[in-house]
Amino acid sequence: MNITVIFFLGLIIALVGVIPPGLLNMTAAKVSLKEGSSRGVAFSIGVCLIVFLQTYIAAMLARYLSNHPYVVEILQRVAFVIFVLITIYFLLLAKTSTKPDIEQHTKSSHSRFFQGMFLSAINVFPIPYQAYMTITIATFGWFAFDTTSIITYCSGASMGTFVMLYVYIFFFDKIKDKAFTSQRNMNYLIGAITGIVAGVTLINIIMDL
Repeated sequence: MNITVIFFLGLIIALVGVIPPGLLNMTAAKVSLKEGSSRGVAFSIGVCLIVFLQTYIAAMLARYLSNHPYVVEILQRVAFVIFVLITIYFLLLAKTSTKPDIEQHTKSSHSRFFQGMFLSAINVFPIPYQAYMTITIATFGWFAFDTTSIITYCSGASMGTFVMLYVYIFFFDKIKDKAFTSQRNMNYLIGAITGIVAGVTLINIIMDL
């Protein structure tokens, strides 16, 4: 597989994973609003460094699982149920929450960089997410578990994460009061994304029967 394609697969998959408002992207936006875009970028770079490492761990885990198909089959069924439940929750049950407060104290760019690393390190969601998505694209023949492909994919994932954090940093202030960013609409967006992932998972399960 062409490394350019692998890079953009990593970029797109990571970007989609960071679209829903969460700890990392909302913190990046808050830091930028309160302290300036340079501090937000420093925070985002720290996040992306850890994302690269997490994606590499996920790829190693996926390579192991690819050699144990029975484990993958079990995880696919579990993942399908989880994604369906998440989709139902965000489309039907999630309630509007209040906007988070902006932090009042100022930190240096270096401290924001390490804060980004720390918050990214405690946010372990990218590992199972990337492990599952890596296995999925590998089953379609779009990814191979060689060193070059893994490093390229991890680089794309880091860049995709940075792109979405960049979007939050520089556009959050302009769109934060518009209907698109209301909690209800964001819930619908998250539900739609997880619904698509659930559909892809179901297709893989059916194809393996």
